[in-house]
Order: sequence, then C-alpha cells, then structure tokens
Amino acid sequence: MERLQHLIGKLKEQFDQKSVPSQMLITVQLIEAELTSLCLSSTAVSKNTKVAVVMPSALKVIRDLELLAEEEEKETLNLPLEKVPLNPKKQEASPWSAYPMEDIPTLSQQQSPKEINDFIGNKSTSLNDRLRDDVRELAAALKESPVRELKKAIGVNDRYVFINELFRGDEVMYERSIKTINNFRILPEAEYWMERELKIKLGWDDGREITQHFYQLVRRRFS
Repeated sequence: MERLQHLIGKLKEQFDQKSVPSQMLITVQLIEAELTSLCLSSTAVSKNTKVAVVMPSALKVIRDLELLAEEEEKETLNLPLEKVPLNPKKQEASPWSAYPMEDIPTLSQQQSPKEINDFIGNKSTSLNDRLRDDVRELAAALKESPVRELKKAIGVNDRYVFINELFRGDEVMYERSIKTINNFRILPEAEYWMERELKIKLGWDDGREITQHFYQLVRRRFS
C-alpha cells in the first residue's frame, strides 16, 4: 500500500507540474500493475492461509514499467532545451545550471575602432592598383591581338610618325608599302620583303622603338 500511495502521489505531482502525457501514462500503468498485484496478493492470502503471494507475472509487469519510466526520464533529459518541460519547483536544480553562460564582449571590446578615412583610403588604394593592373593586361592583350587589315590597325598618330620617321615623309611610299605587306600570305614573305625594300633602302634601325612598333603591327597581321 505504501508503494501505491507513493505512485499516486507521484502522478499528482506530475499533473501539477504539467509533465508530458507519456510520463503520466507510465505512472498510471504502474498504479494499475500495483493494484493488480494487490488483488492477486489478497486472493492468495484468502486461499492459502493468509500467506501473501505476489504472482511472478505481476512482478515482471511492474519491473518492465519501472524500466520504461527510467528510459522515459532519460529521454526527457536528452531533449533540446526548448523541449524540456519546465518545473517551477525545481528550476534551481536544472542540469543546465552546471553550464553558466559566459559574458560575450561587446563590439567595442572585441576590436579597436577604425577611422573611416583609413578604411576608405585602403579600399581606394587597392582599387587603383587593381584598375592599373587591368589596364596593363588589356594593353598587352591588344598589342598581341591579330588584325585583318594592317592599314586599319594603324592609328592616325602612328601613321603620321611612321611616314615621317620610317618613310622619310613620303606618304605615297608608305601607302604602297602597307598595301604590299598586307597582301602577303605568310609572315616570312612580308619580313623578307621589308628587309630588302624598306630596312636596307631606308636605313631602318632595329633598336629604335618606332621600328619595333611597326614590326609588331606587321606580326599581328599574320598572327
């Protein structure tokens, strides 16, 4: 009877604490098993000279229900924090109290403040360097890109410099030479013709920048 009283008190305590229905159901089953055991015991006493006998099957049922209750309690403790039922009377003894929350430093404590001008200056410098590198890469790519018409690939400024620096101011010779070079099929043919008709006759210096620039345009025509 003491065990029965204890189980009834436990059921009332679970009800007051608003425990999950599965826990209360296990306690109810324990109460039912205990009542069954008491009934069997009273029957055995009345038939066997008042000797209390508890049936093994009833004991097994009680033991199974106790194990089930223990497993249910363990599963409840393993639930995430938001799913664990709160117990107003036992909040101080919560297992989570063993892990106190640490103070999180504020933003000003985590890092020293930076000046806005410094931030903008660093970004601006980095952007300028990146744009400068892109311009260099684009210029290098344009210098090596192939052209279909040599005459169209030569700008107005380059044309003026070529005529005055390489063709001795003779515009007719310049136009005829450009047309002849553009009509060749392969680069070696154009180089052989320029070596014989232009470089030797006009005295071109391969070390001059303007001469190298003209050769580069010709190579782009046949690349």
